[in-house]
Amino acid sequence: MQPEHKNSPSIVVRRARPEEAGVIAAITDAAYARYVPQLGRKPQPMTADYIDKIAHHSVWLLFAGQTPAGALTLEHEPDQLYIYSVAVHPDQQKKGYGRTLLALAEQEARDHGYRRIRLFTNAIMVENIALYLRLGYVETGREPYLGSTLVHMAKALD
Repeated sequence: MQPEHKNSPSIVVRRARPEEAGVIAAITDAAYARYVPQLGRKPQPMTADYIDKIAHHSVWLLFAGQTPAGALTLEHEPDQLYIYSVAVHPDQQKKGYGRTLLALAEQEARDHGYRRIRLFTNAIMVENIALYLRLGYVETGREPYLGSTLVHMAKALD
C-alpha cells in the first residue's frame, strides 16, 4: 500500500516482521508516552508483547521514506475487526499517517468480510476520540478501567 501525502516522503505500509517488534514498541511508546503522567501508568499498548502480536495478529508498519513512522495492530474477532493500537511517532504526527493506518484497518476489515470495526481508547485521549468521531466511529459505551475511563467506539462498514 502506497498512499499519497502532500509534501511528504514516499509512504509505504507493510506487514511487520518479527524482527521489527522493537521498532513497533518504540513507535508505540513514543506515541503514548504523553499520557503516562495523566494516567499514572502506561497505556495498555505500551505494555504489549509485540513479538507475540506479530506472530498471532495483523501488525503493520508505516514508513515515511526510510523512517518507521507508524504502527497498526489489528485483531480478528468472530464478528468484527478490533483495532488494538494505532500509533504514530510524535515526530511524524499531523501528516495524515494515523488516518492512513485507520483506512488500512477498515480495508482489512472489508477484505475479511467484516461489517464492523471497533476500538477503545481512554477518555483522556480527547484528540483521538475527536478523530474517530470525524471518521465515522460512534461511541458504544464507557467503562471504568484502572482509575480511568475506557471509551468504546465502533464503525459500521459498507
